[in-house]
Amino acid sequence: MSNQATDKNKVLIISYYWPPAGGPGVQRWLKFTKYLPEFGITPHVYLPKNPSYPILDNEMAAENLSGVVIVKRKIFEPYQIASFFLGKKIQKISSGIISKSANQSIFEKIFMRIRGNFFIPDARIFWIRPSVKFLSKYIKDHNITTIITTGPPHSLHVIGLKLRQKMEFRWIADFRDPWTTIGYQKSLQLSEFAEQKHKVLERKVLQTADQIIVTSPSTKAEFSEITGKPIEVITNGYDEIENFMPPQMDKFFSIAHIGSLLSERNPLFLWEIFQELKLELHSFSSDFKLKLIGSVSEEVLETIDLYGLKPNLLNIGYLSHKESISEQRKSQVLLLIEIDSIDTKCIIPGKLFEYLVSKRPIIAIGPEGSDIKSIVEKSETGIFVNYSEKAILKTHIIDLYNKFQTNSIAVNAQNIGQYSRRNLTKKLVQIILQ
Repeated sequence: MSNQATDKNKVLIISYYWPPAGGPGVQRWLKFTKYLPEFGITPHVYLPKNPSYPILDNEMAAENLSGVVIVKRKIFEPYQIASFFLGKKIQKISSGIISKSANQSIFEKIFMRIRGNFFIPDARIFWIRPSVKFLSKYIKDHNITTIITTGPPHSLHVIGLKLRQKMEFRWIADFRDPWTTIGYQKSLQLSEFAEQKHKVLERKVLQTADQIIVTSPSTKAEFSEITGKPIEVITNGYDEIENFMPPQMDKFFSIAHIGSLLSERNPLFLWEIFQELKLELHSFSSDFKLKLIGSVSEEVLETIDLYGLKPNLLNIGYLSHKESISEQRKSQVLLLIEIDSIDTKCIIPGKLFEYLVSKRPIIAIGPEGSDIKSIVEKSETGIFVNYSEKAILKTHIIDLYNKFQTNSIAVNAQNIGQYSRRNLTKKLVQIILQ
C-alpha cells in the first residue's frame, strides 16, 4: 500500500490519554496509532500539552510511532487547584477510586459535588472552546476529512460535536466506556438538572456522529436504544510482545489482580473463600499469596484485613505496563473483578486481553450477563462466576490449588488472534475507509 496519504487516508484523533500517562486508558489509541501507518493511514493525534495524569508510565513513551503526527495544546484542569486541598487523594479520585460518602472528608464531599454538577460532562470542559478554535483551522490547513474522538473524558466528544456544527467531516466517536451509565457516575452526587444535561449531551453526540465505536456488545445494545447511527464493536486487545523472556513462576500459590481495585469492586465472598480455605486445607495458609498490583482503595484493604488475609497479602502498588506483564506471566492464577451492577455488564477491562495471552488461568468475577463471560469461556482460559456463585468458585480454587501442588496448572487459549492489536486496527481501518 502506498505511503503517500490522500485526504481519505488522513485521520485526526482527539485524545486525552497519551504517554507518559499510565493505566489502561492510554493503551487503546496508542496501539491503534502504532499500527495505522502499516495500513496506509496517517494519524494526526491532538493531545493536551500539560495534562494532569493520575498515573505515569514513562516506558509507554518508548513506543515506536513513526508516521504519526503529534499536535499538542495547553489545557486548564480544576484538578490542579483541587490538589491544593486534597493532596495526593486527587490522584485516586481522577483515576476513578472514589471513597464511600461516609468516609469522605468535607473537602472531598465539596469537590465531588462541584465536579459532578458544574463540570459537565467532566473536568476537561475548559479544553473544549480553545480546541474547537484551534482545530477548525488545523482541519482545513491539513485537508483532514475524518475525525475520531475517544472518551472518556467525554468532553472530547463535545469537541467533536462543536466542530461538526461548524464544518463538514466524517466523525467517528469511540467510547472506551459508556457515558451516563459508567460506574462512577452515581458517586458524583448529580442534581436532576446535571443528570439531564449529561443525557442530552450523550444523545446529541450519538445522533450526530457518523459512526459509533464501542468496546462491548452490551454498550452497543445500550446505545442502539438512543441512536440509529451505525455502531461497531472493537474491543481492546493485546500487543504481540517480541523477544519477551518468560519470567520464573512464583513458587507460592499466587492469585494476582492487576489494575485498580475500587471500593465497589470488593468481592466479600471471595475473601470469605480464602478465609475458609486457610482453615480447611493443609498448607494453604502458608502457600497462598494474594497479589494486588495497582491502586487499591482503603475500603478493600480494610476488608481483606477483616477476613484475616493480611498475612497473605502482597500489596505491590502501581507497576509500569512492562512490569505488569511480567507479573501476570509469573503468577499462578489471574484475578479479574468487576462491580456487581447491571451498569457494569458492558465493561470488558483491557487487562482481560493481556490475561488471555499470559498462559495463566483466569478467575473472572462480575455481574450476571457480563460480556466478560463469553470471552473467557470461548477462549477456554478460565472461569467466570457472578457474585452468587460462591460454591462453584470455591470448588474451582481448590482444583487450581491441587494442580499447583502437582505443578500441573496449564492453559491452552483458543481463538484469541482476533484480539491482537494489529487485527483490531485492521478492523478500524475498514471503518475509516468506508
